[in-house]
Amino acid sequence: MPRSILLTLGLLAALVLPSVAQANPWLERRDLNIAHQGGEIEAPSNTMFALKTAQAKGSDVLEIDVHATSDGELVVIHDATVDRTTNGKGQVDEMTLTEIQRLDAAHWFVPGCGTCHGRPASDYAYRGLATGDRRLPKDLRKKRRFSGSDFTVPTLRGVLETFPDELINIEIKATAPATAPYERELAALLAEFDRGDDTIVVSFTDNATEAFKLFAPAISTAVGTAQAGLFWASAQGPLPGAPNPRHQALQVPITLNGLTIVTPEFVKRAHANGLAVHVWTINKRSEMEWLLDIGVDGVMTDRPALLEQVLAERR
Repeated sequence: MPRSILLTLGLLAALVLPSVAQANPWLERRDLNIAHQGGEIEAPSNTMFALKTAQAKGSDVLEIDVHATSDGELVVIHDATVDRTTNGKGQVDEMTLTEIQRLDAAHWFVPGCGTCHGRPASDYAYRGLATGDRRLPKDLRKKRRFSGSDFTVPTLRGVLETFPDELINIEIKATAPATAPYERELAALLAEFDRGDDTIVVSFTDNATEAFKLFAPAISTAVGTAQAGLFWASAQGPLPGAPNPRHQALQVPITLNGLTIVTPEFVKRAHANGLAVHVWTINKRSEMEWLLDIGVDGVMTDRPALLEQVLAERR
């Protein structure tokens, strides 16, 4: 959407909507270390191994991505296909859960690089552990901390069972018309595990977050891309920003398409309107420090160990 149109819509929103802060638990949770995909540079994306090690490093929030399989199971994987992160090929929504769980979700992971293709086979530290082609190293087997299944594509149910008390950030990666929508199924599963404001559900697609909110009004959500753009526009210059009482957070990058999104003023106006600010995806120490200095509530990172070091130094 052109900047001029965004600014016009933002002006209308700021003038029409009153600026009233709502009770929001995510505003009380400050300096959050949000492990993006469990820390994609430090561990295989969205695997149980990544989530368990992120928790051990001190992450406050586990960030995961969810798709639905052809047989309606919710699985934790970033892409709409399995091609980039596993040893398989195909659309997630055209595969059964059994087919997906046979795959090696650590196949293309290189420590310090993340999901990286075209490297020597010796660089892939965890390749073959999921499939049993390699024996789990002794240090990972110690005290039964890990098993081969920690390197497969997990189900959302498995994540919720394993981390009942952890803050979790769930991104809906696909919805109608691209695939059969699964917002209702996601809401039902979260209700089964009694998840509430300890979980935040997000999506780039506004209709996904809005549909989910209809099924689960008590669960926290972040605004979609279009509504985030409208808030940004409503907070420019002297404009105070516009509240969005249906949602609890803005999840945004520092810059997007040549526009600076996150500034000290943007953060202050978000807070004044009852919205927490989580910024993605930050892997440089200098950017982590600056964002914490200007008061963002959470930093989403592929390097949770580095962010935890930064936070420890500030304490």
